[in-house]
Amino acid sequence: MGTLFKLFFSFAKMGLFTFGGGYAMLPMIKSEIVEKNKWATEDEIMDYYAIGQVTPGVIAVNTATFVGHKVKGLIGSIFATMGMIVPPIIVITLIALFLKNFSHLMVIKYAFNGIRACVCVQVFQAIFMMAKKSLPDFICIVIFILVIVFSVTNILDPTLLVVLAGVTGIIIKNFTRKKDGKKSDEASQKIGNGGGEK
Repeated sequence: MGTLFKLFFSFAKMGLFTFGGGYAMLPMIKSEIVEKNKWATEDEIMDYYAIGQVTPGVIAVNTATFVGHKVKGLIGSIFATMGMIVPPIIVITLIALFLKNFSHLMVIKYAFNGIRACVCVQVFQAIFMMAKKSLPDFICIVIFILVIVFSVTNILDPTLLVVLAGVTGIIIKNFTRKKDGKKSDEASQKIGNGGGEK
């Protein structure tokens, strides 16, 4: 039961103090989940983020669900997910109730400006972390560049880009795997033939 409450409060802390959405939350997830509690590896978190992008729902909530399920199964996923969503719901409700009364104050505007600047840094940090893990070879870098071009020029819908990038990755990786396997078999045959000649 202690692990379940630890899951809840760990994700509650992230949900309460992280601004800017799922990507801005990535550095805190790395610190809390990977380094402090060791519930998942950095590679696993990147995989959860990738799956979270192509499944319904918010990326951060999906990631909490995946981590919770890995640690404690179904009940773990429930506690982690509730931890991620309960504090923001409370905070957003309170802000919605009182924002009109305080939004005109300069101190509030200055606070929002500071928060936006912080969010930019967190998002850039998340992009850097994801790039290190998501661009391991030349093929992935090419896909990355092509997606940037198609996104900036609005040639293709973002959802379609995700699907096409995934299909392209599968096709190219399978092709290179077969090619590497063929080379390995040829090398083994040469070694076998050489051994036979001796």
